Amino acid sequence: MAMEGRRHEKERDIDDLPKNEANYTALTPLWFLKRAALVHPHRRSVVHGSVQYTWLQTYQRCCRLASALSKHSVGFGSTVAVIAPNIPAMYEAHFGVPMSGAVINAVNIRLNAPTIAFLLEHSASAVIMVDQEYFKVAEKALAILQEKIKTNFNPPILIVIKDESSECDPKNLQYALAKGAIEYEKFLESGDPEFIWKPPQDEWHSIALGYTSGTTSSPKGVVLHHRGAYLAATSNVVVWGIPEGAVYLWTLPMFHCNGWCFTWTLAAICGTNICLRQVTAKGVYSAIANHGATHFCAAPVVLNTIVNAPPKDTILPLPRQVHVMTAGAAPPPSVLFKMSQNGFRVAHTYGLSETYGPSTICAWKPEWDGLPPETQAKLNARQGVPYTALEGLEVMDTQTFRPVPSDGTTVGEIVFRGNIVMKGYLKNPKANTEAFANGWFHSGDLAVRHPDGYIEIKDRSKDIIISGGENISSVEVENSLYQHPMVGEASVVARPDTRWGESPCAFVTLKEGIGESDEGKIANDIMKFCRSKMPAYWVPKSVVFGPLPKTATGKVQKHLLRAQAKEMGPIKMSKL
Repeated sequence: MAMEGRRHEKERDIDDLPKNEANYTALTPLWFLKRAALVHPHRRSVVHGSVQYTWLQTYQRCCRLASALSKHSVGFGSTVAVIAPNIPAMYEAHFGVPMSGAVINAVNIRLNAPTIAFLLEHSASAVIMVDQEYFKVAEKALAILQEKIKTNFNPPILIVIKDESSECDPKNLQYALAKGAIEYEKFLESGDPEFIWKPPQDEWHSIALGYTSGTTSSPKGVVLHHRGAYLAATSNVVVWGIPEGAVYLWTLPMFHCNGWCFTWTLAAICGTNICLRQVTAKGVYSAIANHGATHFCAAPVVLNTIVNAPPKDTILPLPRQVHVMTAGAAPPPSVLFKMSQNGFRVAHTYGLSETYGPSTICAWKPEWDGLPPETQAKLNARQGVPYTALEGLEVMDTQTFRPVPSDGTTVGEIVFRGNIVMKGYLKNPKANTEAFANGWFHSGDLAVRHPDGYIEIKDRSKDIIISGGENISSVEVENSLYQHPMVGEASVVARPDTRWGESPCAFVTLKEGIGESDEGKIANDIMKFCRSKMPAYWVPKSVVFGPLPKTATGKVQKHLLRAQAKEMGPIKMSKL
């Protein structure tokens, strides 16, 4: 009994030394920027066409942004939405917005106006920073919001970002300014480059909000904290071995999990950000040759584009080995093999918006070096082992919630635990209860664990379709299909796609009395209807008519439809 009593006594450390201002500070990646400006004030920080900044200039611009936002009463508890491709302002927002105390919500530029309207309302965005090319879709989103809220509508501050690159139409900027938007550079001019920003008092405070397409009817807002952003950003350096001063090419959108936290990583290593507004194979090879790019991240679809680029768009052999990090739908071993042949060294990672982006990596082992290239590619196609900053990664039996054996065949659900797991979903307690059941974050992805401890995904229990690195909710596409006057029943699954990895395939049962004699015409009408209801990349690229297979209780057997879609073979020429 005495031993039992001791166990229940409060655990004591060897000392009673308290935290104080000298020895404890909340973790935040914002300090990385201040340090980069100190250590390498004259090194290139951001390059975008003819525009170049140094780390000192970037720091001062971010201070200006934070200062200008503060003057408009934007700070702790506020959200700033940014709708922009990979341009300097998007990079600056990842520091300037949280330096004001506010939270950055980097919005996917491929979303349509109704979806953006939902995000703006749900996040209660006080400010919208929008690239000139996307101003009109933001304007439509605000109109939808105003119509819904009516008299109580308090419009956010609207800032338009000018981009003088040849890809942009100057008329869009003129239109935005005529509508009363503040030009970004003018907004920065109102801020103080010596602004004394304050780090978060608590590292649990939110730094970023990102929306993910779950299987619900509305996107879920993933809330990330300063501590996790700090750890994920530094973990990127450790697991990838990215050196100080690396030249990083932005092929991955910064709106994807804050660029997998590489927005903050690049400041930590005092590297150089090369912005790429539109991703093409020619643009990637050009940046490698002309800007000295050493590293980039990309979804498998981009790798596929690179290895299949016509000779006129390539610059081979590469002037140096280029390191690539990929995540999303598992890259085909054939693509990994071709990338290796072309001189790229690919690190394969896996993660979710809820885990700050990549949080596992297929860590390369020296003993694999002597294996045949095809075997190497197959091993590297697995999702791997935990990031340095991830404490818990398991594959759990979905019935017993015990770890599956490391036999490479027993399937379970991937679950996460640790400091690079999100705070939770914004304003969604039900989803949080489900996501954090049993003290773990449930990914919804089904996998096996191999004898060497490496995990490998086998299926996606949430029926999420990953097309070109973008998540598409099959449920949301189905909801739109059901609105078509001819559709009686609909189910959407992933079909292999030679360009995008996979794309939506709709299985449709027409309503009674509607003839199926001209299925091609009806299919085209359905796709046209979908284009008016959802982002272009969500639109089913193929439509199959007939009765849906169901269980005895009437549930659609999606696994049979997935098998059928796979048997149909890949879509040869799909476009987003």
